[in-house]
Amino acid sequence: MSGFRKLGLFAFAVAPAVLATGCHPFGMGIFTPIPVQPWVAERMTQKYTPAVGDRTPIMPPIRDGYPAPLCEDPPGDHEVLRIFKIRRGVPYVYEQFFDDVHMIKNRLVDKIDPPRFFPLVGLAQLHHCHWEVVIKFVETQQSDWPFPTNIKRNRTQVIYIDKDHLHLYVGPNPDMQRQILQEMTKYGG
Repeated sequence: MSGFRKLGLFAFAVAPAVLATGCHPFGMGIFTPIPVQPWVAERMTQKYTPAVGDRTPIMPPIRDGYPAPLCEDPPGDHEVLRIFKIRRGVPYVYEQFFDDVHMIKNRLVDKIDPPRFFPLVGLAQLHHCHWEVVIKFVETQQSDWPFPTNIKRNRTQVIYIDKDHLHLYVGPNPDMQRQILQEMTKYGG
């Protein structure tokens, strides 16, 4: 046998063993892992889950002779952080962290409109609840490539949140108001 032929048979016999081992990109065939950025799962969850929290709630009617309800429920921390935009980075190239986060929540508007007709609801009163949230935090920008850097800055950001809701309006009849309140809350005060 000629030398070229022996070399060809040897390469043909050894090639599958060499390709099946090692750290080359296609060593596992169709089972080769594909790198995926860490925030892809979050983005898919946000995209495909329905936003139930964005619907306007319908509350029981405001009863005559009782004080008007106040906006006593400030936005929750999870709601504020969902609205707060966080820039994504590339791991080990550019990353951004937030430490010592403090939130100050101020009520700006607490107003109830006169009754009017709302489609799919009927006669109702719109209760405006507007909040201002001041977020104070320490922003850390970190990079490990091409050279290590670590920058820390005190930051302040202001976010405005509307938590409007509807109160059904059933008229000035106190018996009707009590009945609707009892049906909606299972409480008949």
